Amino acid sequence: MNINVNGKPVETAATNIAELAKELNLPEKGVAMAISMQMIQRQEWETTQLTEGCNVLIIKAACGG
Repeated sequence: MNINVNGKPVETAATNIAELAKELNLPEKGVAMAISMQMIQRQEWETTQLTEGCNVLIIKAACGG
């Protein structure tokens, strides 16, 4: 399936955003994900399905100033 992650095209075998997070080796903490600009709570990642062409935004927490 082809999706967009942070504005870049990505081909993935993931069917939900939990699988996508694993596929992209995202850390377990300090990451937020949104589909079509709607934030998805972590407990809903396994039940939130990806669809062809969807737009996923991944935000990683950063320390510093």
